[in-house]
Amino acid sequence: MKVAWAGSRHAVDVADRMARLVASDPVFRKDNRTMLSRQDLFKDTLRKAAHAWKRIVELRLTEEEANLLRLYVDQPGYVDLHWGMFVPAIKGQGTEQQQQKWLPLAYKFQIIGCYAQTELGHGSNVQGLETTATFDPKTDEFVIHSPTLTSSKWWPGGLGKASTHAVVYARLITEGKDYGIHGFIVQLRSLEDHSPLPGVTLGDIGGKFGSGAYNSMDNGVLRFDHVRIPRDQMLMRLSQVTREGKYVHSDVPKQLLYGTMVFVRQSIVADASKALSRAVCIAVRYSAIRKQFGSQDGGPETQVLNYKTQQSRLFPLLASAYAFRFVGDWLNWLYTDVTQKLEAKDFSTLQEAHACTAGLKAVTTSATADAIEECRKLCGGHGYLNSSGLPELFAVYVPACTYEGDNIVLLLQVARILMKTVSQLASGKQPVGTMAYMGRVQYLMQSKCAVNRAEDWLNPAAIQEAFEARALRMAVNCAQNVNQAANQEDGFYERSPDLLEAAVAHIQLIIVTKFIEKVQQDIPGHGVKGQLQNLCNVYALYILHKHLGDFLATGCITPKQGALANEQRGKLYTQVRPNAVALVDAFNYTDHYLGSVLGRYDGNVYPALYEEAWKDPLNETVVPEGYHQYLRPLLKQQLLSARL
Repeated sequence: MKVAWAGSRHAVDVADRMARLVASDPVFRKDNRTMLSRQDLFKDTLRKAAHAWKRIVELRLTEEEANLLRLYVDQPGYVDLHWGMFVPAIKGQGTEQQQQKWLPLAYKFQIIGCYAQTELGHGSNVQGLETTATFDPKTDEFVIHSPTLTSSKWWPGGLGKASTHAVVYARLITEGKDYGIHGFIVQLRSLEDHSPLPGVTLGDIGGKFGSGAYNSMDNGVLRFDHVRIPRDQMLMRLSQVTREGKYVHSDVPKQLLYGTMVFVRQSIVADASKALSRAVCIAVRYSAIRKQFGSQDGGPETQVLNYKTQQSRLFPLLASAYAFRFVGDWLNWLYTDVTQKLEAKDFSTLQEAHACTAGLKAVTTSATADAIEECRKLCGGHGYLNSSGLPELFAVYVPACTYEGDNIVLLLQVARILMKTVSQLASGKQPVGTMAYMGRVQYLMQSKCAVNRAEDWLNPAAIQEAFEARALRMAVNCAQNVNQAANQEDGFYERSPDLLEAAVAHIQLIIVTKFIEKVQQDIPGHGVKGQLQNLCNVYALYILHKHLGDFLATGCITPKQGALANEQRGKLYTQVRPNAVALVDAFNYTDHYLGSVLGRYDGNVYPALYEEAWKDPLNETVVPEGYHQYLRPLLKQQLLSARL
């Protein structure tokens, strides 16, 4: 099962080695993280980042190994933005000369970078950013300035305390004309004493949701007061400003930037599968340990995992973890494919790639955030304890629904592409990639589901066709309604809630399709293929049940067929139950990475819970501080004379 989850045997071995390297190093302990003050937590983050880099250098780790080591350290920090945003921005938008200058410094951590785009007043609307970069031909410099309070950079990770440099996005102004948003490499702090440079005001924006969690990250605020930088620190791969101040486009197609976007969103989908699989692992293991009710004549109580209500809530989340993993693997392939086509100046699949990456980011992150909270509930009262690992996992994950594109905004972008695709069907233009099914519009608009028995829902072709028909009919219905408006924009605005649902239907079709394709491959391991087939069917029928109204309203299935799907779904839970623990053990997470007393591999939950309680700083004294000042006067009825 491990190979089916993690990919090749090599990938499994490397991941296992890095996970155990981190788990065995006391510097990387994290069981006390939720008890630390913000200052101590941030210092702990700096220490772990420095120690991780020391181990990477000492052990001469490969890039793959180094990335996995940082993953298993499992503490958000400035390195995430340095490697995940700053370096890719220079790679994607910098000229060859700029890359030769800046990347070696970044690779050796001689500079620390962040990605300063979001502002106090603008996030998703990038074109509304207010920071300016005005070219001064007299000095051959750009003047970076924050003209308003709302133009303050706000939220960039690593900016608050750690970064020495940033890729700053600002409105390029030259010869009195505004040329829109461009990127600039700007030094923020001295490389000698780390103090802010003249004209730079910056700091941390304050504590965030939860204990520990994302509070280890120094999300920052940044303002510029006419800060000057050399002209060659404008990222100039796509456009340049000449020494005389002329704005010129390069011969590099701007579409090349989409390669970086696909890479970032692919990594976000992969992160969704990791976060969801961690939560599911905790909930499944604990549900197998926890026993409640059901005893007869003094016999043992029933494992919570055996209750159908627990299975119906938990097993779809287990299936979703696998589904998101496999669609993430496919996105990794898509990134390679898109990059190769872009380099060959083939932009034919670019729109479709943008739609599926934007939509998959939105659907997987929203579903994962909801699922982590559901796993907390599935663990009962103990799930609310920090030591369960679930509150911190939820708090650290939910920002993914907003960063790199608000999920609602992204789904509306998908909807626009769907509307455009539908409008082109009449002209005979054939959709490509994940939208190819829309080319069968005549058939899918009239098709009837052939399911007559519950077991017919185990046929991948029946599932595939039902999901295709639902997605296409919702898109076509939306297009017809939009076209009835006085103009397209008014129609899109009025129908935006319906358009969101159509976009979700399209993305869920992609996830189901990629799961089916994965199951149809040759999969090593006895019985593994059958288990993945069960999970694939659970995921598809769970989505069908959750969105049953869509399938019925569009006429894709009948009420009777919907009832048969629910019947088969219940049977599938029975088949998943004997292997549920093995399916989460296949994630191969160390107890250190899982970070949960409820999800311990050895199942020794209750002694661990008891021991963990005594580690809380509140238990350092038997009699609490404040007893003599507040509790004793109350208990002795001396409150009126006590000084409060």
